[in-house]
Amino acid sequence: MKVSIHKSKVKGKVSAPSSKSYTIRGLMCAALAKGESEILHPLSSDDTEAAREVLSKVGITIHKKGDTWQVTGGNFHEPNTDLFCAESAATLRLMTAICSLVPGKCRLTSAPSLSKRPIKPLIQALRQLGVNCLYQEKGALVIVNGGRLKGGVTELPGDISSQFVSALLLLSPLADEGVKIRLTTPLESKPFVLMTLDCLQRFGIKVKVSKDLTEFEVSKQKYKPARYNVEGDWSSASSLLALGSLSGEVEVENLNPESLQGDKIIMNFLRDMGASLEINKNSVIVRGSKLNAIRADLSDCIDLLPTMGVLTAMADGVSQLVGIERARLKESNRVAALREGLERMGIKVTEERHKLTITGSQPKGSSIDPKNDHRIAMAFSILGSMVGETAINNAECVSKTYPEFWEELKSIGGKVTIDGE
Repeated sequence: MKVSIHKSKVKGKVSAPSSKSYTIRGLMCAALAKGESEILHPLSSDDTEAAREVLSKVGITIHKKGDTWQVTGGNFHEPNTDLFCAESAATLRLMTAICSLVPGKCRLTSAPSLSKRPIKPLIQALRQLGVNCLYQEKGALVIVNGGRLKGGVTELPGDISSQFVSALLLLSPLADEGVKIRLTTPLESKPFVLMTLDCLQRFGIKVKVSKDLTEFEVSKQKYKPARYNVEGDWSSASSLLALGSLSGEVEVENLNPESLQGDKIIMNFLRDMGASLEINKNSVIVRGSKLNAIRADLSDCIDLLPTMGVLTAMADGVSQLVGIERARLKESNRVAALREGLERMGIKVTEERHKLTITGSQPKGSSIDPKNDHRIAMAFSILGSMVGETAINNAECVSKTYPEFWEELKSIGGKVTIDGE
């Protein structure tokens, strides 16, 4: 599907979609809790549907009832088919750990783009805990022979993916002897681990954590069923907030300003660039302003790279986006995809290992290949709305986290033409 973006002046109110990360974490905790749990206001998207499908194949019952998912957890059985995780890295990594509790053999597969992303450090960490698992290069297949888990001490790097740590934390309370997790390198994307710890606490699990988030100790415990409310997603909201800062006025509702989500720092970045913000209890209003260059460290909010990239393209001066290396391991190589798209729109970009230097100017319309990456597609819709004559190819990729994005953009004045309409 191709979407054409025309020059637009936006004004209006939208509701941020529910958090993908919290939805999947809530689902996994509910699956580990024996009894009935409810996930309130879950996100329905490609990634969360992948998580639902995989859990259903290992014995977890999930019923949709309005804006609630009713989950019956605690009873796993061996699947009679492969567990296809589609393009959801969170599903693949969290389920790799959880499958160590599923009796029998689990074979986890994924879409080609996900198969390129790292998983081996998690496999090695699980093996240190006695889990019989392996990664099969041919076919990008994870095989886990599960059952009871003894527990013990495991080590792994903290700077590849925080999802490895989250996966081990989810598993640890059900180990016979508990688990100690030690990180051999500093943890990046710390907010995502804090989100996991928050979710665990809501399902009755306590974790001892060192101040620097490099050591975690989890004793043997039981998950307790819960009513788990999913808050709005700052990552998906960032594109609409950014658009408001450049053109007109946008109010994004369903946002918690006190959230643990790292991407809420978009408010600080926008303010530092000169945007006009009004922060309310459950919403943020951003009004169009002249933006200035910024030096932003994205180490703990790496999903903001595409949004910050297009914002700095419109800012006066030369900006630096640092702490970006892990963005090369996302749905696409986001550093390369962002640089390519910006250069096609006439923006000067210098790429280094840990840094992008972007010289703001007046972009021109172009045809953008988002590399099947939802965040790249949404980000370039911002520039398209400012300059017009921009085509986003493979635009349906936004369904990974925000299926309604194009309709929401239209609802606030975005001039969007969807191919075939």
